[in-house]
Amino acid sequence: MSPTRQPAPDGPDAPPDPGPDAAAARAMPAATPAAAPASAAHASAAHQKETGPSRHPLAHRERIDWHWHDVNQLITPGRGALEVRTPYGQWVVPPHRAVWLPAGVPHTHRAHGPSELRCLVYPAGTNPLRLAAPAVLAATPLLREIIAHLTGPDAPTGRPARTLEQAALDQLAHAPELPLGLPSPTDPRLRDLADLLAADPADDRSLAELGRAVGAAERTLSRLFRRELGLGFPQWRTQLRLQHALVLLAEGRSVTATAVACGFRSPSAFIEAFRHAFGTTPGRHQQN
Repeated sequence: MSPTRQPAPDGPDAPPDPGPDAAAARAMPAATPAAAPASAAHASAAHQKETGPSRHPLAHRERIDWHWHDVNQLITPGRGALEVRTPYGQWVVPPHRAVWLPAGVPHTHRAHGPSELRCLVYPAGTNPLRLAAPAVLAATPLLREIIAHLTGPDAPTGRPARTLEQAALDQLAHAPELPLGLPSPTDPRLRDLADLLAADPADDRSLAELGRAVGAAERTLSRLFRRELGLGFPQWRTQLRLQHALVLLAEGRSVTATAVACGFRSPSAFIEAFRHAFGTTPGRHQQN
């Protein structure tokens, strides 16, 4: 069944009700459902049946509505950047990364730049990394080629397809989970602060100044970030800025303009932060 798509509005999607940091659930056994807060959007998510590898071309800002599957999914964008939102948080995923989405987790997608959602599916009990919550993984060149071949126009079937699907799992067994997600807060004060910075990632106000804007003390907010999101405020803000940078680069913004729009103190500081997070420079990322 094809996922339900909607043309993207001019403005950003309203964020879903948030949940705990997905990294906190990494150690949970695969058979244990990951806990996440419910919301009206998640409750109304449609069940989509997936029976094999698939490829979905997406126009810039095209969105796939909230849905869930009864199988595990391994997703990577063939090009552009793919935004993935779940009750646990959100990720903006470039082509050299992959997302593992466990069975039963509601999610929605949005393309930034012309993109392509490539997807392999596995039974709910097949989980080589024992991940109970969504995670971003490093995708090796071999893994990307396997996914591209299995979802391409000349995709194999039968035993050759099963052999390649197993090879993808073998690659996953050694794929490190990357701390690139943006966990979504549930505390109203953190949510208000997150909304302020999502609207303007270049906002350089300190945590104390932002606290005055949302009616909370700096110490309280600092404690909430650590307790609820598992990140300090500076780390969380850097993650937000890097995700926004992936969106702007996919839309064709220059490296310098992206650095300014995301609030980095200089293009060189942006390049260094981007390289540290993604293993390449923003310029090379755009070329690829």
